[in-house]
Amino acid sequence: MKGFTREESSWMYYDWANSAYSIIITTAVFPIFYKAAATNAGVDAADSTAYLGYTIAIFTFILAMLGPILGTIADYQGYKKKFFTFFFALGVSATALLAFVPSDNWLLLLIVYTFAALGSTGANVFYDAFLVDVTSEEKMDRVSARGYGLGYIGSTIPFLLAIAIILLAQKEILPISATVASKIAFLITAIWWGLFSIPLFKNVHQRYYIEREPNPVANSFKRLETTFKEIKKYRAVFLFLVAYFFYIDGVGTVISMSTAYGTDLGINATNLLIVLFVTQVVAAPFAILYGRLAQKFTGKKMLYVGIFVYIIVCVYAYFLKTTLDFWILAMLVATSQGGIQALSRSYFAKLVPKQNANEFFGFYNIFGKFAAIMGPLLVGVTAQITGKSNTGVFSLVILFIIGFIILTRVPEPSEAK
Repeated sequence: MKGFTREESSWMYYDWANSAYSIIITTAVFPIFYKAAATNAGVDAADSTAYLGYTIAIFTFILAMLGPILGTIADYQGYKKKFFTFFFALGVSATALLAFVPSDNWLLLLIVYTFAALGSTGANVFYDAFLVDVTSEEKMDRVSARGYGLGYIGSTIPFLLAIAIILLAQKEILPISATVASKIAFLITAIWWGLFSIPLFKNVHQRYYIEREPNPVANSFKRLETTFKEIKKYRAVFLFLVAYFFYIDGVGTVISMSTAYGTDLGINATNLLIVLFVTQVVAAPFAILYGRLAQKFTGKKMLYVGIFVYIIVCVYAYFLKTTLDFWILAMLVATSQGGIQALSRSYFAKLVPKQNANEFFGFYNIFGKFAAIMGPLLVGVTAQITGKSNTGVFSLVILFIIGFIILTRVPEPSEAK
């Protein structure tokens, strides 16, 4: 890839690989598949959306608890890739297993989905931490944003293939049911994810680490304890994490529950899939644009822009009624979802000490994942109380406002060191 080293390119291609999971499993095909299974089982639409939210809350809580501990252990030489490999294998295997779960068993679907999500999000903790190993601080914004851009571009290929199989099955052009077509989509995701992860395994290695010592687990807990005691030393890091906790909550909730929300509004599966496909296409150049603009205006200012766009998204979602409204909402999300995530990752990577990157990305994970518990729970509870999903989405505005205010107090990385 022109302008990037082999290590940078190999690292970025994991975004290309894993984004197939993000769009097909997290956002598009699986939620529709699950909602149909729950509806056929007699589960109310608002309740099934709430159960999906509760499931997301459960697996994010599990990973949030494990993140800092595993991250601290992974800072030892040679451990980072081992942890990455474990979660990667768990995620790919569980994603493939979704294809073999009976389509009328919505509860088992959620259980297997939990393991797939644990694998995907767990692998991302160590993948994100590899950013400090593959590039310099000066290029982190570009590399991180380009990774997200590649992810959006790459995910459109298996997503388009999945959509084509599902639509052809629905029109009875292919001699399979829509259910079987969806299961094929799950297998496509697992294969794509595994295949394009090979460059990372071959070319990305842990450059910054702590030398191995006896009793690594016990010593990792001691290092965690030391970090907490010296928290004032890392004031900029933890202030950023608090801001991140709030605004990324809203971002993650919008992404993970958008399809279920659209279904509740009466938008059919075909339109949802098409909207999500176009969203991926539009998001790719905007993610890269965020990285370039960050070099000109700073990453922090571009994070402000992303948060402001999401505030508009939440307000607009409250008044959502038609398919056209959902299209407009999706395009607004597309302009900023990749950019805000990419620049959050690179901004944090610049703040943390490189040899302790896994430990700190463990905290990055725990703040992000605990936030991901609060958002879906908020939407789920509000949806059940009011009977309207749009009220829950609107309530996320407060999270973006709080995150914005706290972010203003975080110094630039150059000033924090």
